[in-house]
Amino acid sequence: MGNKIEYLVSACLCGIGTRFDGKAAGDDQMASWVEKGKAIPVCPEELGSLPVPRPPGEIEKGDGEDVLSQKSKVVAEDGENLTPFFLRGAFASLAIAKRFKIEKAVLKQNSPSCGCGWIKRKGKLVRGDGVTVALFKKEGIQVIPR
Repeated sequence: MGNKIEYLVSACLCGIGTRFDGKAAGDDQMASWVEKGKAIPVCPEELGSLPVPRPPGEIEKGDGEDVLSQKSKVVAEDGENLTPFFLRGAFASLAIAKRFKIEKAVLKQNSPSCGCGWIKRKGKLVRGDGVTVALFKKEGIQVIPR
């Protein structure tokens, strides 16, 4: 064995069809890390019990920090409140990181869960972190956007 798991990686980056539209955002390097035991793939939205495919969600105002502090929520296009799913997924992802003593995550940019520095709102990029990223940063996990 001897391999230490160093990263959590967005599952969609590993070629797994977990995005809201059921597609993957394949990245050969991330897939290779998983194959070598260097990383564990996670999808916070799936861990939060959202299906694939699913309606896209977005943080209504502010960013993931505001969702964590209950100042904002994550909503679907039809207005459905997805906040409980996003929170459940963020905390489940954190539990995996803690279980394996992982201190770094490579996450898919622009997502309401995994966006680091940028998220989408009404089709435009706005500054802010996704819910999982905000939680990871609060807990001292380094997030690397991809």
